[in-house]
Amino acid sequence: MKVLRSLYLAALTGTLALGGSAQALVFDPATGVKGTLQLPDGRSVSYTGYEKIFYVEQVEDPAYQYLNIYVPEGAGPKAPIFLRTYVGGYMASAAAAPQATDASGRALAEGFVVAIPGTRGRNSVIKADENYAQAHPGVSVGDEIYTGRAPAAILDLKAAVRYLRHFASKIPADANHIITDGTSAGGAMSALLGATGNRPEYEPYLKAMGAAAEKDDVFASVCFCPITDLEHADMAYEWLYSGTSSRQSLDEQHRAYSQELAALYPQYLNSLKLKTPDGKVLNADNYLDFLKAQLIRAAQLAKDAGAEIPQDIGFSFSSSARGGFAAPVDGKAPTGEPGAGPDKSKDGLPPRGSPQLGEYITALDLAPYLDYVVSTQPLKTVPAFDSLIAGVNEPSGENGEFGDASGSNVNFTAFSAGKNDSEVSAEVKTNLSLLNPLHFVDDKKTAVAPHWYIRHGARDRDTAFTVPLNLYLKLKERGEDVNFLLAWNRPHSGDYSLNELFSWLKEILKQPAGKAKK
Repeated sequence: MKVLRSLYLAALTGTLALGGSAQALVFDPATGVKGTLQLPDGRSVSYTGYEKIFYVEQVEDPAYQYLNIYVPEGAGPKAPIFLRTYVGGYMASAAAAPQATDASGRALAEGFVVAIPGTRGRNSVIKADENYAQAHPGVSVGDEIYTGRAPAAILDLKAAVRYLRHFASKIPADANHIITDGTSAGGAMSALLGATGNRPEYEPYLKAMGAAAEKDDVFASVCFCPITDLEHADMAYEWLYSGTSSRQSLDEQHRAYSQELAALYPQYLNSLKLKTPDGKVLNADNYLDFLKAQLIRAAQLAKDAGAEIPQDIGFSFSSSARGGFAAPVDGKAPTGEPGAGPDKSKDGLPPRGSPQLGEYITALDLAPYLDYVVSTQPLKTVPAFDSLIAGVNEPSGENGEFGDASGSNVNFTAFSAGKNDSEVSAEVKTNLSLLNPLHFVDDKKTAVAPHWYIRHGARDRDTAFTVPLNLYLKLKERGEDVNFLLAWNRPHSGDYSLNELFSWLKEILKQPAGKAKK
């Protein structure tokens, strides 16, 4: 098959239209179908569902470019919209119905209108028919066209947001209160929706797709373990993990790559000109102290809630709960102290077990903690995201994400491209930029979401902790409301602690949406 130029670059330059079937945007309230969702607690939620709604006029891939909307019984024009994306691994994501066990079902139960868009992804493929081939020079009938390479997914999601705004008078919901939610690559998409509102860089693409001529900013972004800043993610990963026992056991070539990448990160980190939430300058010299404070905070919150924090993974503890009259720690008396409760061993002392630790966590040695993280799941290869490809590593999902419509895998960082005696193309650099929220949050012209809920597991090794932390810090510096936590002992996952999440959502929804910047 012929190697094709990106359809999106062609659309940007105006030389091609994004092919497929053309149709008008419509929303017919009379087409709703009644349904019921059974929740785990036994409650039933009645709703009206509107499914298979195409959100662009130029539908290139009808298997994915549509939207499902679910309106709970009793919802009115002030109901917020919960937009849940199921993007994972930058792969295609079909529109779905609300799930009883995740945030979409909970949102429906809380009275939110739930919107679930399908999106193209790096694995979505169509076969070119005669009409498509005629519209795209260089394409032959029967060619496989990869429809979802970067930046397709974020364009589809923006088009879905614009569709919801376009039909705000017909959908019983408040399009000024759109809340996005996603996990992993979906967390990145949620972050992008929140960080790139109404940016002109996306406009030519959206116009070529036939998206509604509306704004695409959102009210709040919920981001679980967002995989962002892909240009620097390999550097961040090795800067954090190159000293672990896992990395030290690699072969000589990969250890050298790890050290090279780690050495590149401080310059980038310093270029961000970060500050802590209380205004202190943050750079490569003191960043790990800030990270340790965030991990201590997460562990302390869990300990206060009753969790036992192991003493062999790097934490130090106070001895303030060792007195004979001290209240029990984590619901139990320290081992070896009398009078702990009704259950006692033969010598009158509490049953032997793990020693109970002091009330407060006072310090963290990061080296054993990172070894603990690595022990729960092996690290990714080196490089973690932009594979060297040429006979060294298998291509990563991200290599496919930045490939072209022919299905190619390409390098997207100068480091890996250089190892393969090549350069990152201008097109790939553009697509990288369009997928990185950090490129937009510093610009006051961007209509950034005013509210953010960001979670990354405290043992999630799918990207370095610095990646979500940097996004958090940039948003805080901008003055946005950010609820951030490295959630204690959580692996790579999302839609947890839903009671907390929806309590937070209820609080922010008491505030006005405000005027978005143009």
